[in-house]
Amino acid sequence: MAEEVSQQNGCLENPLYDPEILYRLDPSKFKGEYSEGLSPLKPGGTLRTRPLCLDDYEKGYMELLSQLTAVGEVSKERFTERFNKMKACVDTYFITVIEDVKLGIIVGTVTLVVEQKFIHGATARARLEDLVINDAYRGRQLGKMLLDIIVVMSEVFHCYKGSLECKDHLVKLYSQYGFEKTPGQNYMQQKYFD
Repeated sequence: MAEEVSQQNGCLENPLYDPEILYRLDPSKFKGEYSEGLSPLKPGGTLRTRPLCLDDYEKGYMELLSQLTAVGEVSKERFTERFNKMKACVDTYFITVIEDVKLGIIVGTVTLVVEQKFIHGATARARLEDLVINDAYRGRQLGKMLLDIIVVMSEVFHCYKGSLECKDHLVKLYSQYGFEKTPGQNYMQQKYFD
């Protein structure tokens, strides 16, 4: 069944996580309002939502990430090595993409990292990372769809909270999905290299 669903959604083999996790999400939990017939799991037309797959390197995944931040030189071998390390961390990395299957390109992505904790009854914390939509596909609510997916997946994994970092102009978007600035909390960082 998972293989059949996966093939229908543009990923022929080697997904980062079991596609059934994604396709079993309860659509009634999605918070966004979408045009008739569209949803995070059905973004419309030739677009398909699915887990990141190993062959997405050839489908422009790294080029898409470069629209978000500097990615550096990442060879296919390095991508494969990192993909396999992430995949080996069971129930930790959930990178979800939107593919334009007609063109064979990745047009959107988001990462959910489920961090296992001892606190809060040995539950988990959700970290939202690397949400980006291809410039040519913006304005179609794809970012909201991916955000909706990650929030619902976080609930499925019983995460006690979710967190993210964003630029000031994106605070309103993330607030629509329950994220809020926490008084007295500060985001701090130390960069080791760019």
